[in-house]
Amino acid sequence: MELPLVVGVDGSDASLAAVDWAVDEAARHGLPLRLVYASLWERYEGAVPSTSLERPSEQVMAENTVGVATERARRRNPEVKVSAEVVPEDAVEALLREGNNASAVVTGSRGRGELQGLLLGSVGLTVASRAYCPVIVVRGDKAGLAGTHERIVLGAGDPATGAEAVRFAFREAEARGGALDVVRAWRCPALESADHPQLAGDPAHQHEQQASALIDTLLHDATADHPSVRVRRNTVEGPARTVLLNRSAAADLVIIGARRRAGHFGFQLGRVGHTLLHHADCPVAIVPQRV
Repeated sequence: MELPLVVGVDGSDASLAAVDWAVDEAARHGLPLRLVYASLWERYEGAVPSTSLERPSEQVMAENTVGVATERARRRNPEVKVSAEVVPEDAVEALLREGNNASAVVTGSRGRGELQGLLLGSVGLTVASRAYCPVIVVRGDKAGLAGTHERIVLGAGDPATGAEAVRFAFREAEARGGALDVVRAWRCPALESADHPQLAGDPAHQHEQQASALIDTLLHDATADHPSVRVRRNTVEGPARTVLLNRSAAADLVIIGARRRAGHFGFQLGRVGHTLLHHADCPVAIVPQRV
Protein backbone atom coordinates (compact mmCIF):
# COMPACT_ATOMS: atom_id res chain seq x y z
CA MET A 1 0.00 0.00 0.00
CA GLU A 2 1.37 3.40 -1.01
CA LEU A 3 2.06 5.83 1.81
CA PRO A 4 0.01 9.05 1.53
CA LEU A 5 1.23 12.50 0.69
CA VAL A 6 0.55 14.54 3.84
CA VAL A 7 -0.30 18.25 3.67
CA GLY A 8 -0.40 20.59 6.64
CA VAL A 9 -3.39 22.94 6.31
CA ASP A 10 -4.35 25.96 8.41
CA GLY A 11 -6.61 28.07 6.19
CA SER A 12 -3.87 30.46 5.04
CA ASP A 13 -3.37 31.31 1.39
CA ALA A 14 0.02 29.60 1.53
CA SER A 15 -1.47 26.36 2.81
CA LEU A 16 -4.17 26.40 0.12
CA ALA A 17 -1.43 26.81 -2.49
CA ALA A 18 0.28 23.81 -0.89
CA VAL A 19 -2.97 21.82 -1.22
CA ASP A 20 -3.21 22.64 -4.93
CA TRP A 21 0.41 21.64 -5.51
CA ALA A 22 0.03 18.46 -3.48
CA VAL A 23 -3.08 17.35 -5.38
CA ASP A 24 -1.15 17.55 -8.64
CA GLU A 25 1.78 15.72 -7.05
CA ALA A 26 -0.44 12.96 -5.67
CA ALA A 27 -2.04 12.50 -9.09
CA ARG A 28 1.36 12.21 -10.77
CA HIS A 29 2.48 9.46 -8.41
CA GLY A 30 -0.87 7.73 -7.86
CA LEU A 31 -0.81 8.50 -4.12
CA PRO A 32 -3.62 9.20 -1.66
CA LEU A 33 -3.69 12.68 -0.12
CA ARG A 34 -4.03 13.26 3.60
CA LEU A 35 -4.87 16.74 4.89
CA VAL A 36 -3.94 17.49 8.51
CA TYR A 37 -5.02 20.45 10.63
CA ALA A 38 -3.24 20.59 13.98
CA SER A 39 -4.82 22.51 16.85
CA LEU A 40 -4.42 22.44 20.62
CA TRP A 41 -7.90 23.86 21.26
CA GLU A 42 -9.20 20.51 22.58
CA ARG A 43 -6.50 20.39 25.23
CA TYR A 44 -7.38 23.80 26.60
CA GLU A 45 -11.12 23.79 26.00
CA GLY A 46 -11.41 20.37 27.63
CA ALA A 47 -9.69 21.59 30.77
CA VAL A 48 -12.47 24.12 31.46
CA PRO A 49 -16.03 22.84 32.04
CA SER A 50 -18.50 24.46 29.67
CA THR A 51 -22.23 24.87 30.14
CA SER A 52 -22.74 26.23 26.63
CA LEU A 53 -24.37 24.07 23.98
CA GLU A 54 -22.47 25.91 21.28
CA ARG A 55 -19.35 24.36 19.85
CA PRO A 56 -16.08 26.16 20.69
CA SER A 57 -15.08 28.68 18.06
CA GLU A 58 -11.70 26.95 17.55
CA GLN A 59 -13.46 23.69 16.80
CA VAL A 60 -15.70 25.38 14.26
CA MET A 61 -12.70 27.06 12.63
CA ALA A 62 -10.76 23.80 12.49
CA GLU A 63 -13.64 21.90 10.92
CA ASN A 64 -14.28 24.69 8.41
CA THR A 65 -10.60 24.86 7.49
CA VAL A 66 -10.40 21.13 6.84
CA GLY A 67 -13.70 21.18 4.98
CA VAL A 68 -12.62 23.99 2.66
CA ALA A 69 -9.26 22.33 1.96
CA THR A 70 -10.89 18.96 1.29
CA GLU A 71 -13.44 20.42 -1.10
CA ARG A 72 -10.70 22.38 -2.88
CA ALA A 73 -8.61 19.23 -3.33
CA ARG A 74 -11.53 17.21 -4.67
CA ARG A 75 -12.49 19.94 -7.13
CA ARG A 76 -8.94 20.17 -8.41
CA ASN A 77 -8.75 16.44 -9.17
CA PRO A 78 -11.70 14.19 -8.31
CA GLU A 79 -9.62 11.08 -8.99
CA VAL A 80 -7.24 11.70 -6.10
CA LYS A 81 -8.32 9.95 -2.92
CA VAL A 82 -8.51 12.58 -0.15
CA SER A 83 -8.81 12.11 3.61
CA ALA A 84 -8.60 14.76 6.33
CA GLU A 85 -8.28 14.99 10.08
CA VAL A 86 -8.12 17.58 12.84
CA VAL A 87 -5.52 16.45 15.39
CA PRO A 88 -5.13 17.90 18.91
CA GLU A 89 -1.40 18.53 18.70
CA ASP A 90 1.15 21.22 18.09
CA ALA A 91 1.51 21.69 14.32
CA VAL A 92 5.20 20.76 14.20
CA GLU A 93 4.81 17.64 16.31
CA ALA A 94 1.73 16.57 14.37
CA LEU A 95 3.46 16.84 10.98
CA LEU A 96 6.60 15.12 12.24
CA ARG A 97 4.49 12.23 13.53
CA GLU A 98 2.49 12.08 10.29
CA GLY A 99 5.76 12.03 8.38
CA ASN A 100 6.67 8.68 9.90
CA ASN A 101 3.97 7.12 7.71
CA ALA A 102 4.06 9.40 4.68
CA SER A 103 5.73 9.41 1.29
CA ALA A 104 6.40 13.10 1.92
CA VAL A 105 5.10 16.05 3.95
CA VAL A 106 4.03 19.21 2.14
CA THR A 107 3.73 22.62 3.80
CA GLY A 108 3.10 26.16 2.67
CA SER A 109 5.71 28.86 2.89
CA ARG A 110 3.90 30.78 5.65
CA GLY A 111 1.23 29.88 8.14
CA ARG A 112 -1.91 31.65 9.32
CA GLY A 113 -1.14 34.39 11.80
CA GLU A 114 2.53 34.70 10.88
CA LEU A 115 3.88 38.09 9.93
CA GLN A 116 3.55 38.88 6.25
CA GLY A 117 7.21 39.85 6.08
CA LEU A 118 8.43 36.43 7.15
CA LEU A 119 10.16 34.60 4.31
CA LEU A 120 9.36 31.16 5.67
CA GLY A 121 7.05 30.15 8.49
CA SER A 122 8.48 28.54 11.60
CA VAL A 123 6.43 25.35 11.11
CA GLY A 124 7.74 24.72 7.59
CA LEU A 125 11.34 25.37 8.56
CA THR A 126 11.22 23.18 11.67
CA VAL A 127 9.49 20.28 9.92
CA ALA A 128 11.96 20.47 7.01
CA SER A 129 14.80 20.37 9.54
CA ARG A 130 13.55 17.42 11.56
CA ALA A 131 11.32 15.08 9.53
CA TYR A 132 12.50 11.59 8.59
CA CYS A 133 10.69 11.70 5.24
CA PRO A 134 11.06 14.17 2.36
CA VAL A 135 9.55 17.59 3.07
CA ILE A 136 8.39 19.91 0.28
CA VAL A 137 7.89 23.58 1.07
CA VAL A 138 5.60 25.06 -1.57
CA ARG A 139 6.79 28.52 -2.51
CA GLY A 140 7.84 30.48 -5.56
CA ASP A 141 6.45 32.46 -8.45
CA LYS A 142 3.45 31.61 -10.61
CA ALA A 143 5.43 29.63 -13.20
CA GLY A 144 7.29 27.64 -10.56
CA LEU A 145 4.08 26.73 -8.76
CA ALA A 146 2.31 25.80 -11.99
CA GLY A 147 5.11 23.47 -13.10
CA THR A 148 5.38 24.96 -16.58
CA HIS A 149 9.18 24.85 -16.87
CA GLU A 150 9.23 21.05 -17.32
CA ARG A 151 12.52 20.93 -15.46
CA ILE A 152 13.55 19.96 -11.96
CA VAL A 153 16.92 20.70 -10.38
CA LEU A 154 18.93 18.43 -8.12
CA GLY A 155 21.72 19.96 -6.07
CA ALA A 156 24.41 17.26 -6.24
CA GLY A 157 25.78 16.56 -2.78
CA ASP A 158 28.33 14.04 -1.64
CA PRO A 159 27.63 10.47 -2.85
CA ALA A 160 27.72 9.15 0.72
CA THR A 161 24.92 11.44 1.89
CA GLY A 162 22.93 12.22 -1.26
CA ALA A 163 21.66 8.84 -2.44
CA GLU A 164 18.09 9.34 -1.20
CA ALA A 165 17.89 12.76 -2.83
CA VAL A 166 19.05 11.25 -6.13
CA ARG A 167 16.42 8.52 -6.03
CA PHE A 168 13.74 11.08 -5.16
CA ALA A 169 14.82 13.34 -8.03
CA PHE A 170 14.75 10.57 -10.62
CA ARG A 171 11.29 9.44 -9.53
CA GLU A 172 10.07 13.02 -9.80
CA ALA A 173 11.58 13.55 -13.24
CA GLU A 174 10.15 10.26 -14.48
CA ALA A 175 6.65 11.05 -13.16
CA ARG A 176 6.72 14.55 -14.66
CA GLY A 177 8.27 13.60 -18.00
CA GLY A 178 10.58 16.59 -17.83
CA ALA A 179 14.32 17.09 -17.72
CA LEU A 180 16.48 16.59 -14.64
CA ASP A 181 19.24 19.13 -14.24
CA VAL A 182 21.91 17.85 -11.86
CA VAL A 183 24.02 20.74 -10.64
CA ARG A 184 27.31 20.64 -8.77
CA ALA A 185 28.82 23.96 -7.74
CA TRP A 186 32.56 24.26 -7.29
CA ARG A 187 34.93 26.91 -5.97
CA CYS A 188 38.49 27.77 -6.87
CA PRO A 189 40.11 29.93 -4.18
CA ALA A 190 42.86 32.16 -5.49
CA LEU A 191 45.55 30.61 -3.30
CA GLU A 192 44.58 27.01 -3.83
CA SER A 193 47.23 26.33 -6.45
CA ALA A 194 49.92 27.47 -3.98
CA ASP A 195 48.61 25.11 -1.29
CA HIS A 196 48.21 22.19 -3.70
CA PRO A 197 51.01 22.11 -6.28
CA GLN A 198 49.30 19.30 -8.19
CA LEU A 199 46.60 21.82 -9.16
CA ALA A 200 49.00 24.59 -10.10
CA GLY A 201 48.75 24.02 -13.86
CA ASP A 202 45.05 24.82 -14.20
CA PRO A 203 43.26 24.71 -10.83
CA ALA A 204 39.90 25.75 -12.26
CA HIS A 205 39.96 22.88 -14.75
CA GLN A 206 40.91 20.45 -11.99
CA HIS A 207 38.03 21.60 -9.77
CA GLU A 208 35.57 21.33 -12.63
CA GLN A 209 36.79 17.81 -13.44
CA GLN A 210 36.36 16.78 -9.81
CA ALA A 211 32.82 18.17 -9.78
CA SER A 212 31.99 16.30 -13.00
CA ALA A 213 33.42 13.05 -11.62
CA LEU A 214 31.34 13.45 -8.46
CA ILE A 215 28.16 13.80 -10.51
CA ASP A 216 29.01 10.66 -12.47
CA THR A 217 29.55 8.70 -9.26
CA LEU A 218 26.38 10.05 -7.69
CA LEU A 219 24.19 9.19 -10.68
CA HIS A 220 25.71 5.86 -11.69
CA ASP A 221 22.99 3.57 -10.35
CA ALA A 222 20.01 5.90 -10.85
CA THR A 223 20.62 6.47 -14.56
CA ALA A 224 20.59 2.72 -15.13
CA ASP A 225 17.37 2.32 -13.13
CA HIS A 226 15.59 5.20 -14.90
CA PRO A 227 16.78 5.13 -18.53
CA SER A 228 13.88 7.29 -19.78
CA VAL A 229 14.88 10.32 -17.67
CA ARG A 230 16.64 13.07 -19.60
CA VAL A 231 19.59 14.07 -17.44
CA ARG A 232 21.67 17.20 -17.91
CA ARG A 233 24.88 17.41 -15.92
CA ASN A 234 26.01 20.90 -14.92
CA THR A 235 29.20 21.97 -13.15
CA VAL A 236 29.10 25.64 -12.20
CA GLU A 237 31.66 27.82 -10.46
CA GLY A 238 30.26 29.72 -7.48
CA PRO A 239 28.66 29.26 -4.05
CA ALA A 240 26.18 26.37 -4.13
CA ARG A 241 23.40 28.39 -2.51
CA THR A 242 23.70 31.14 -5.13
CA VAL A 243 23.96 28.72 -8.05
CA LEU A 244 20.88 26.72 -7.00
CA LEU A 245 18.89 29.83 -6.15
CA ASN A 246 19.51 31.19 -9.65
CA ARG A 247 18.51 27.85 -11.20
CA SER A 248 15.25 27.82 -9.23
CA ALA A 249 13.95 30.66 -11.41
CA ALA A 250 13.60 28.22 -14.33
CA ALA A 251 12.61 25.09 -12.39
CA ASP A 252 9.43 23.43 -11.14
CA LEU A 253 11.16 21.88 -8.12
CA VAL A 254 14.59 22.11 -6.50
CA ILE A 255 15.77 19.07 -4.55
CA ILE A 256 18.63 18.82 -2.08
CA GLY A 257 19.67 16.21 0.42
CA ALA A 258 20.05 16.66 4.17
CA ARG A 259 21.93 14.42 6.52
CA ARG A 260 21.16 13.29 10.03
CA ARG A 261 24.11 12.37 12.19
CA ALA A 262 23.80 9.97 15.09
CA GLY A 263 23.33 11.86 18.34
CA HIS A 264 22.48 15.15 16.62
CA PHE A 265 19.11 16.86 16.87
CA GLY A 266 17.64 17.54 13.47
CA PHE A 267 19.27 17.54 10.07
CA GLN A 268 22.27 19.49 8.93
CA LEU A 269 20.54 21.80 6.44
CA GLY A 270 23.35 24.31 6.21
CA ARG A 271 23.36 27.55 4.25
CA VAL A 272 22.17 25.99 1.01
CA GLY A 273 19.00 24.56 2.51
CA HIS A 274 18.15 27.70 4.45
CA THR A 275 18.72 29.93 1.43
CA LEU A 276 16.47 27.86 -0.83
CA LEU A 277 13.71 27.48 1.75
CA HIS A 278 13.59 31.25 2.22
CA HIS A 279 14.21 32.56 -1.28
CA ALA A 280 13.69 29.97 -4.05
CA ASP A 281 11.40 30.79 -6.98
CA CYS A 282 9.86 27.30 -6.97
CA PRO A 283 8.95 24.59 -4.44
CA VAL A 284 11.87 23.07 -2.53
CA ALA A 285 12.23 19.43 -1.48
CA ILE A 286 14.50 18.51 1.43
CA VAL A 287 15.28 14.78 1.28
CA PRO A 288 16.90 13.25 4.38
CA GLN A 289 19.73 10.76 4.34
CA ARG A 290 20.50 8.87 7.54
CA VAL A 291 24.23 8.54 8.18
